[in-house]
Amino acid sequence: MAMAISSSSDCSSALINTTYTCMKKSYRHTLFSTCKAFPFVTVNPSSIINHRFFQVNASTNFSTIELNRDSHHQTAVPDAKKFDSFLHVMLKDPQTQELAYDYYNEVKKLPEFRPEKSTLKLLIRYLVQSKKWDSIVSLSEDFKIYNVLPDAHTCSRLVASCVRARKFKIANTLLQVFITDGEIALLAFNSAMGGYNKLHMYYSTILVYEKMKTAGIVLDSGCYCQIMEAYYKIGDSEKVAALFLECESRKLDSTPFSTHMYKILCDSLGKSGRAFEALKFFRDMKEKGILEDPSIYASLICSFASFTEVKLAEVLFKEAEEKGMLRDPEVFLKLVLMYIEEGLVEKTLDIVESMKNAKLKISDCISCAIVNGFSKRRGYWAAVKVYEQLISQGCIPGQVTYASIINAYCRIGLYSKAEKVFIEMQLKGFDKCVVAYSTMVAMYGKTGRIRDAMWLVAKMKAKGCEPNVWIYNSLMDMHGRAKNLRQVEKLWKEMERRKVNPDKVSYTTVISAYNRAREFDMCVKFYNEFRMNGGVIDRAMAGIMVGVFSKLSQIEELVKLLQDMKSEGTKLDERLYHSAMNALRDAGLQMQAQWLQQNFEGT
Repeated sequence: MAMAISSSSDCSSALINTTYTCMKKSYRHTLFSTCKAFPFVTVNPSSIINHRFFQVNASTNFSTIELNRDSHHQTAVPDAKKFDSFLHVMLKDPQTQELAYDYYNEVKKLPEFRPEKSTLKLLIRYLVQSKKWDSIVSLSEDFKIYNVLPDAHTCSRLVASCVRARKFKIANTLLQVFITDGEIALLAFNSAMGGYNKLHMYYSTILVYEKMKTAGIVLDSGCYCQIMEAYYKIGDSEKVAALFLECESRKLDSTPFSTHMYKILCDSLGKSGRAFEALKFFRDMKEKGILEDPSIYASLICSFASFTEVKLAEVLFKEAEEKGMLRDPEVFLKLVLMYIEEGLVEKTLDIVESMKNAKLKISDCISCAIVNGFSKRRGYWAAVKVYEQLISQGCIPGQVTYASIINAYCRIGLYSKAEKVFIEMQLKGFDKCVVAYSTMVAMYGKTGRIRDAMWLVAKMKAKGCEPNVWIYNSLMDMHGRAKNLRQVEKLWKEMERRKVNPDKVSYTTVISAYNRAREFDMCVKFYNEFRMNGGVIDRAMAGIMVGVFSKLSQIEELVKLLQDMKSEGTKLDERLYHSAMNALRDAGLQMQAQWLQQNFEGT
């Protein structure tokens, strides 16, 4: 191969050494094919195969380079433009891209060399695909040296690639380089903001926007869309509205982004409690003939439903339903919750019908909300009826709905149905629901099926589902009623071992168990522990401890208990009042009895 280069000998030698080193690798065949198109490059295959060295003809201007020392074949000196074309062809071939980049690094030392935009585009593509980020920094310096920038689309993609790869410093360096060209800068900064938004780095998007303003770059509608989204995500609805109005005042062509901008605006205003303003902007959007979007309807309906603006929510819902724009299940859930909160639970069934018409799946959240809503507003019998109605309409219950209806069946005493639903729930794979297990254990306790309760808890543990405090409370209660104190003590220690913190019901249950067995000292022990842990006395606890202190003749403790109840605002029922009064009178404490009468009589 003979190549004439009009430059210093060091540059020429380095170029040829680099060429030969790379050609000794896997590029041999591809390079021969490429060089056929360039008469100024000649390659002697036998020289490379025999590992002969490149030689530089030592003329005064080092104008001739020879590959074969026995061959004196020479070619004309190529100009820099032809060499740029040569690089361009090599960069298009994946097998010679690395070699082409090595050529580029050498040939750019020549003073007359100036890369074309198309060559820079191919270099950028190769460096990004190869993830050679340091080389991209070097290439950005070449942009300034040669005063040549790739096309705007390539620059935009380069910045986006750097942000996506989290090479933020490189992205900032590139933005500083591109800032000199208005068209390129606009697209590059837009890509940077879009990239940061995708990474949820909204404050970085705002910093890029501030740099744009400082540099005097005029935003287009796409940039407004990006910065509005950033301010929306950080909850600054004022800034979102201001940017939207600024964009509108400039009368930009925002057709590709109009719908999205209105969506961001309506969402932002709705979530900040300005739903009526959002609705006004939405009506203006319709008057302008801008394409409507289901997500805007969803945002507005959810906003008004959150503020229980029933009429407006219903109007928007009906409007969206007629236009076939009800696609977000969250909209239906919000309306269901709104109706439940307002006590209009029967209307929730209309929402179910609308979902079926829209061919949307009725989620477990919605069916559970309806069942629980009827339980709260109409009672457990109504909840059971609506559940069975939902099932007849083809609704498929999930784990939460199953747990809710099992509780409803237990509350109205339909234990066999509760057990049947629980078995069905397990067969469907929902076998790790602690709430359902807790309800069933409590049910077994109420019906005196202690063995079944213990078996169920054992099964629960075997499936890797840890019992919670409710389950331990139920177990201790049933064993306490059977005066099986050994099992109560065992369960309490198991709670401590598994680090399940006892609640007020736990202490009340265990104290009640020891009270039934007339082990009053143990009652006092657990009561003191309860108070030391910050427990507040309720009527159930007071009812037990008034009797315990009376039976133990611990009048001082009884008086202290009554004083604590007074300070904590706990009232005595008639039975407790008379029990405490009798204990004080029997002890001859007339002053304390009079204090009790003054402070608790009639409560």
